[in-house]
Parts: sequence; C-alpha cells; structure tokens
Amino acid sequence: MPELVFFSGTMDCGKSTLALQIEHNRSARGLTGMIFTRDDRAGEGKLSSRLGLVTDAVEVEDGQDLYAYLVDHLSRGGRADYVIADEAQFLVPEQIDQLARVVDDLDLDVYAFGITTDFRSKLFPGSQRLVELADRVEVLQVEALCWCGARATHNARTVNGEMVVEGAQVVVGDVNQADDIGYEVLCRRHHRRRMTAGTARAAALSPDVLPVPSAGEHF
Repeated sequence: MPELVFFSGTMDCGKSTLALQIEHNRSARGLTGMIFTRDDRAGEGKLSSRLGLVTDAVEVEDGQDLYAYLVDHLSRGGRADYVIADEAQFLVPEQIDQLARVVDDLDLDVYAFGITTDFRSKLFPGSQRLVELADRVEVLQVEALCWCGARATHNARTVNGEMVVEGAQVVVGDVNQADDIGYEVLCRRHHRRRMTAGTARAAALSPDVLPVPSAGEHF
C-alpha cells in the first residue's frame, strides 16, 4: 500500500542526503519521481545535500496545490511513480493535506523530509500536520552532535554568533557562515542556556578566568 512517510530530525542529520539516496535508488530501477522542495540552500528549484550532491526539483510556491500539480502533470502524459518533498517544514498544512491526497487518490508513495521544530523549539505548522497525517514518522538515526559532544536535539538561530529566540519563523541562513544569520544544532541543555559553540569559546577565553600561576608564584 502507498504511504505518506515523514522523515524528521534536526539539521545536519542527513535528511536531504537520504532524499537524494531514495531518488537515486528508484531512478536506477527505472522509476521516475516528482521532487518538490522549498527554500533549499542551493537555490530555487534545487534539492541539495551538505555533502555536495544536488538535483533539480520543483520549487513550491505560496498557495500552490501540489495535488493539482501532480494531476496536471500526469494528464499531460508525464510520469510520476513516487513523490519526494524536501524541506517539508516550510509547506503549509493545506499542502500537507494535498500530499496525503496524492497517496490516497493517486496511489503514489510520498516521502517527506523536514525539521520538526524551529529555533524556538516550536513545531513548524507543516511538520505538525505531517505528524498528524503520516502513515509513518521516521526519526533519522544519523545523530547530529552539539558542540559539547552530546546528541543534538534542538535547532538554534544565531545572529553574529549569538543565539536568538525571537524573530520570523522562516529565515533562510547558512549553517557555515561566521556572521549574520546562521543556524546551529544544540543539545537541550545548551539550547536552554543559549550557549552556542561561539559563546562557549568566548566564555573559555574570558579575562574573568583566573590565570594559571607560573613557577614560584602563589595566590
């Protein structure tokens, strides 16, 4: 039976890599997929992985009916044996309903990939709807790590290296850039304390730290 499957996890856990692997495995068997994405780091109409892999995709627009898009594609003689939806957290709940209808009415498997919660630890509306509707929710087993080495469970937004907890829910940034808007994965403890890798280094280098006495000196 066709399924709606939601693959979820934090940033850096390999969601887009798995999406590309699923696409590769099925295309190697002669199947053709329809790939949707939204706000990918590689630009409009791309599905990319941080490992450097990239493929073309359909950029989802505001108000677009994904079910109607598939029906139109098929009615024009196009082919789609399955559907991949990456960055699914950025889809609105109505579009998740449309993906569920693709499964039920068109008998196609739909594989959705996305982050469950935002930088404030609040559910993305699209992810929430996927949890409500999916036949299966798979938490990816490739563990992203916090700077402290613990398993990362939360996504943090940084501005010039400082963690922030206010602002628009969706702001596309670069997890590798050193300044402006960026993102980092943290364990719950350090997300709660708003301690990123940058602020941890700054604290370690603070002049308030007692100096180490040299030989012959005493405090």
